Amino acid sequence: MSTLIEGFLNAIRLLLGGDPEVWAVTLLSLQVSGLATLISLLLGMPLGTLLALGSFRSKGFALSVVNTGMALPPVVVGLVVSIFLWRSGPLGALRLIYTPTAIIIAQVIIAAPVVTGLTAAALQQLDPRLRLQLLGLGASRGQVVLALWREARLPLLAALMAGFGSVISEVGASMMVGGNIRGQTRVLTTAIVLETSKGEFAAAIALSLLLLLLAYLVNLALTWFQQRGARG
Repeated sequence: MSTLIEGFLNAIRLLLGGDPEVWAVTLLSLQVSGLATLISLLLGMPLGTLLALGSFRSKGFALSVVNTGMALPPVVVGLVVSIFLWRSGPLGALRLIYTPTAIIIAQVIIAAPVVTGLTAAALQQLDPRLRLQLLGLGASRGQVVLALWREARLPLLAALMAGFGSVISEVGASMMVGGNIRGQTRVLTTAIVLETSKGEFAAAIALSLLLLLLAYLVNLALTWFQQRGARG
């Protein structure tokens, strides 16, 4: 119990004291996971829309692949990305291993199936007559998609929150492809693992509280937009 109290007090000191290393790690975590979530959104929403509204022979297979991808183990993603980005790998010449870019790549692979699957599910739940009505009124294909996205904006925001949550708390892939290098690729989750391995439980608890606070603030903002949309 004393360790928890010490960790909580340490977290307050870290926040109020303005420790530059802690703020750098926190900022990098937000930048990496935020960019990975944005890229996943740009990839996942169009792909999920295609899976929901399209009609093709292998649609069921494609949906099953996406749904399986929603449960991808981060360590497996880290292994595959490491193989491709390793110096002797197919993309080794790019020198991306142990960089923030490598972490973003791994996190996009983790979050994109989540956003894609939830987008497809959200659009499939809409009344199919709505799409026919829009087409009957002369809407173009792009206008139909935008109208359906607007209609499903609440579950789509939930998909965004789920995608962000899947990467901000991820540690396995980030550790494998980023290397947890101080001042370069160390994020909150990998820093927590490091402090725990050293037996510095108070510091690990403090960083954990910072991670929870960061996740809460981001999701609080997204929830505010979601509820505002519900009232609208």
